[in-house]
Amino acid sequence: MKPILEVENLVKHYPIALGLMDSLSKKERQRVRAVDGVSFALHPNETLGLVGESGSGKSTLGRAILMLDPPTSGKVTFGDTIISDLRGESLRLMRREMQFVFQNPDSSLDPRQRVKDILLEPVTAFQLQKTKDVQNMLENSLRLVGLPADSLGMLPHQFSGGQRQRIAIARALILEPKLIVLDEPTSALDSSVQAQILNLLQKLQEEFGLTYLFISHNINVVRYMADRIAVLYAGKIVEIGNAKDVLENPLHPYTSVLISSVPAPDTNQDTAKIRVEGESPSPVNPPSGCRFHPRCKYAESICSTLEPELKEINEKHWASCHFAAEISSGRKTVGLGN
Repeated sequence: MKPILEVENLVKHYPIALGLMDSLSKKERQRVRAVDGVSFALHPNETLGLVGESGSGKSTLGRAILMLDPPTSGKVTFGDTIISDLRGESLRLMRREMQFVFQNPDSSLDPRQRVKDILLEPVTAFQLQKTKDVQNMLENSLRLVGLPADSLGMLPHQFSGGQRQRIAIARALILEPKLIVLDEPTSALDSSVQAQILNLLQKLQEEFGLTYLFISHNINVVRYMADRIAVLYAGKIVEIGNAKDVLENPLHPYTSVLISSVPAPDTNQDTAKIRVEGESPSPVNPPSGCRFHPRCKYAESICSTLEPELKEINEKHWASCHFAAEISSGRKTVGLGN
C-alpha cells in the first residue's frame, strides 16, 4: 500500500542569537538541533505513535511535517505532493487535508470566540460555506465528538477540559482531512477523561478512515492507540516497528528504559526498573556517535565514535544500535565502557 505520508531526512535546527561580543568577534552561531535527520512512512488508516521524553523533538517534528514551523532541510511528501516544496496559497490549500490537534485546548481555542465561530473559521478559510449547509456542518461536527448542538452558542470556559478538547477535535474534523497530527492530546486531562478521548479518536478513525500521527510521552497511551511505534531520542528515531514488537521485544536500550519507567498496574507485580545515569544530551552539542551512549550500560568504544544506522534487525522492526541483535537475543550483557 502506498504511504499517505513520507518523511525523508527531516531536519529542524534553530539558530541561537549571538551576543554583542560574539557578533563582533564573528563567532560561529550555534544551533539547537531539535530534529536531526528523521525518516519514516505513514500508511492510510494507520496510527503511528511517536514517543520519547520531553525535549526529544516530538512536537517540533509534528509541526515541521505540517509546515507550521518549516523544516531546515529534508523532504515531506503527502500523497503525490511534496509539501515541503510548497509555499503560500498552494501550501494553504493542502492544509485542508492535514490537520493538527494541539496539546492544551485552553491555549489552542480563542477564549473570546463562541464555539460556532471557532468551527466557522476553517469553513470560511476554505470557502466551504458557499457549497454546503453550514449550520448542518457545525452541528454534525459537534455530534461526532459527543457534544450537543446547543454548544454552538457557548464560550470555551463554559466547558470542562475534556469537552474543550472535543471542540478542538471537531474543528480539525470539519474540513474532512485525511491526516491528523495529535500532539499529546490527552496529557492535560485526568485519567477517566483521557480514556474517553482516546476511545473517541479510535471511533472517528474507524468511521472516516483517518490516519493519525499520535505524539505522546506516555507509553501506556501509545500502547492503546498505535499500530506502529517510533521512538525518538535527542532528535533522532532510534527504533521503529509494530507496536507489539517494540513493546514486547525492544531492540534499543533507550526503548527499554522508557518501557521500564511505566508503573505496573498490579502493585504486587515485581518489575525491575532500568536506571540510567546522567541527563539527556544537549540539543546544541549532542554527543558524537550514538547519542545515547553516555547513558547506555551496553556502550562500547565504537558507540562514541560511529553513529549507528537505523537498520532492520527483525522483520519490519528497525533500530539504530550497534548491538541491537545481541541485546535482543540476550547475548549482550554490559559494555566495556567508552
